[in-house]
Amino acid sequence: MYSLITILIIIVCILLMMFVLVQNPKGGGLGAGFGGAASSSMGGVKQTTDFLEKATWSLAIALFVLSIVANAFINDQQDSTNTGEKTRVEQILEDE
Repeated sequence: MYSLITILIIIVCILLMMFVLVQNPKGGGLGAGFGGAASSSMGGVKQTTDFLEKATWSLAIALFVLSIVANAFINDQQDSTNTGEKTRVEQILEDE
């Protein structure tokens, strides 16, 4: 389960990078970068900018939540692998 969450985190990170890089900090956004006339006929620059901003926030929140969930699963995974096994330090202390 931890590996699945890790893969999801990687996918979300890549998508988040793409969405952030497509945005223009001056408000031009996707419409200005790829020929404004074509994008205005398909919904307008304002709607494209709103979509990119909402998608960026959604991906950032998803990354935060997935990171917390991954932390919970890695702790469970470590606990299950250490159950019944003594560490090297415990063995040395027991031998003395």
